[in-house]
Amino acid sequence: MKCPYCSSPDSRVINSRPSDDGASIRRRRECLTCTRRFTTYERAQLEPLMVVKRSGVREAFNPDKLLRGLALASEKRPVEEAALRTFAYSFEDEVQGGEIPTEEIGRRAMTFLRPLDDVAYIRFASVYRDFDSLERFIEEIRGLKGHEDEAPKSDPA
Repeated sequence: MKCPYCSSPDSRVINSRPSDDGASIRRRRECLTCTRRFTTYERAQLEPLMVVKRSGVREAFNPDKLLRGLALASEKRPVEEAALRTFAYSFEDEVQGGEIPTEEIGRRAMTFLRPLDDVAYIRFASVYRDFDSLERFIEEIRGLKGHEDEAPKSDPA
């Protein structure tokens, strides 16, 4: 494995363990040249899930791209990075079929974020739904507020 710091091709595995509920292997490595440590993840390469973009272009699903979007929406919010990582990296395993439209990925990501954090949800929704007006943005927030009102209240007694 090439060192991300010095580009040396020589490293050794210090620790190896299952990650993402066994879907991948996390390896802690140490560069033999600069002695810095870094982490790699290993996953089985199956038939790739294809993403159908709005333009009709197809590309292989990239969990890192989904993770970046979720992380950006959750920036400075009390959302565990591990939860985002698990969702992004298990997404491909949960999807049935060889193709998925970007709209479905966005819908599932919003469904995932909604119970975790309202602000992260709204941030993601604003990009995914491409709000074209302040009214549309406010409408989404009102819908979120209405969803909270429907939630069962706990009895303090």
